[in-house]
Amino acid sequence: MSPPQERSSAAGLAETARQIRLSILDTIAAPRMGHIGGDLSVTDVLVTLFFGVMRYRPGEPDWADRDRFVLSKGHCSAALYSVLAQAGYFERSQLQSFMAPLSALNGHPNRRKIKGVEANTGPLGHGLPFAVGCAAGGRIAGAGYRTFVVLGDGELQEGSNWEAAMYAGHRGLDNLCAVVDRNRLQQGARTEDTNSLEPLADKWRAFGWDTVELDGHDHAALLRAFEAPRDGRPRVLIANTIKGKGVSFIEDRVEWHHKVPSPEQMLRAREELNRMELAQ
Repeated sequence: MSPPQERSSAAGLAETARQIRLSILDTIAAPRMGHIGGDLSVTDVLVTLFFGVMRYRPGEPDWADRDRFVLSKGHCSAALYSVLAQAGYFERSQLQSFMAPLSALNGHPNRRKIKGVEANTGPLGHGLPFAVGCAAGGRIAGAGYRTFVVLGDGELQEGSNWEAAMYAGHRGLDNLCAVVDRNRLQQGARTEDTNSLEPLADKWRAFGWDTVELDGHDHAALLRAFEAPRDGRPRVLIANTIKGKGVSFIEDRVEWHHKVPSPEQMLRAREELNRMELAQ
């Protein structure tokens, strides 16, 4: 199955995202470990890519013409695993083994253990350079695939990202699309209090990137940005998001970077997400 044959509408993507958020809650509940704030902020971006944009075949994970996806903010693996299970790369029941001893579902994605994972990520600042290499390799080979990479905003304090951005801009890698999950929070503090990133859009433009700022929870806007005609430059979407999106007591709270809800809080979170279904 390949998503271009069954692309979801914006409304369909919104419902899938709600289901993925519920899956994230279930996934982190058993081990009581994870990074729920970032998982929930990046959900809409991942859902739009996997169910509205990218070309891939779960039954043929090494298909040469597949689009490549790299989750540079690898600590948000519960969101990625929930999406990969929904896409058919493995059985959803496997999510119950998240972070268990010797489980394939590590706290950070491992391409040797999970189909659909293109790169081992976790150490921040590595995903964009890897994705640039994928895009450059595709250009050299004359391949038609695109490469997508999702970065955390705090991660942009790593200099390796800007070296990669400079190279991609210089080479005009328009088969590359980066997304910055701009939730403005990192472990322990706000990004602007830690090491200010602004003016972030101007920085990407200065490196030669087609730069789009948008609501990272608006599926229709994300679809338009991913599918807009390419102009000979790599593209970056600065996706303004809310850390913990969808759960009121987690939203925009720095302590929920890797805090895990109590059983009572899990029930409350599920109730809020179920009410979201009624409102759609």
